[in-house]
Amino acid sequence: MLKKLAKLKYLPNNFEVIQAGDHVICAVSGKKIPLEKLNYWNVELQEPYFSHIEASIKRENQ
Repeated sequence: MLKKLAKLKYLPNNFEVIQAGDHVICAVSGKKIPLEKLNYWNVELQEPYFSHIEASIKRENQ
């Protein structure tokens, strides 16, 4: 494990690693998300979310 924050470009059905790392930080909760568990993000805002709950909170607050 790199234990390093990754920099990603979020695409509609995938993401591209811009800077190598093993995790990203949820834009809503601040929780660490291992890349292998990253399933939720917003392409327009380029933000990752820990789960469907955080993604829903973000959508409701826009």
